[in-house]
Amino acid sequence: MHTPFHPEYNPLIRKLESIFTLTDDERQALLGLPMQVVALKENQDIVREGDRPNRSCLILSGFACAYKLTAAGRRQIVSFTVPGDIPDLQSLHLKVLDTGVSSISPCSVGFIQHYDLHDLCGSWPRIAAALWRETLIDAAIFREWVMNVGRREGYVRLAHILCELLVRLRAMGLAEDHVCELPITQGEFADALGMTTVHVNRMMQQLRVAGLIQTKGNRLTVPDWEKLKEAGEFDPTYLHLENPDEVAA
Repeated sequence: MHTPFHPEYNPLIRKLESIFTLTDDERQALLGLPMQVVALKENQDIVREGDRPNRSCLILSGFACAYKLTAAGRRQIVSFTVPGDIPDLQSLHLKVLDTGVSSISPCSVGFIQHYDLHDLCGSWPRIAAALWRETLIDAAIFREWVMNVGRREGYVRLAHILCELLVRLRAMGLAEDHVCELPITQGEFADALGMTTVHVNRMMQQLRVAGLIQTKGNRLTVPDWEKLKEAGEFDPTYLHLENPDEVAA
């Protein structure tokens, strides 16, 4: 089924407006972008490394991740994807994907044909600039993740990634008062942080004992945001949000 975005809550518009100022006409152009909406179960591949797709995927709801596999089949998650993200946007210009993308939770995904994206960018240069800015910010996040995995201790790594996810979800209106739904397992955090699941569990316990986080099911609550930021050495500058103070206050 091909359908435009719903105007009342448009994840792509919300995401782009967190990093770029759009005009009313540009919002209408995005509302008219056709897509095929597909419901996915958890742990289902959306695209695989080596694919040559003719479309890109927009996460409408749910959580996903981009990942790479070693020759032995061990997974390294290289980014977590939240609603509003287009994790394979690079496939618009790079013919072969060098990462896979998989759902973490049940997801609603909108597939947008590349020719529609090319037409949109050709007709609306500022939207093209916004999408370019989005890919540059993705690269900034990758650089921060390299620093996190390569140079920070496990406790700091975990605190940092929790801070990042909370800020990104707040920018999308999916977190309030430092509370959010976070359906990411300890095994998935382990794959993202280069740690064992046992080590992640231990670091989670330490963050709880320190009073920095509370968890109940998939719900994450951060009682003391400033202390969690300090523990994670977290500075949101690399996310390049239009109003970082508003989304992280």
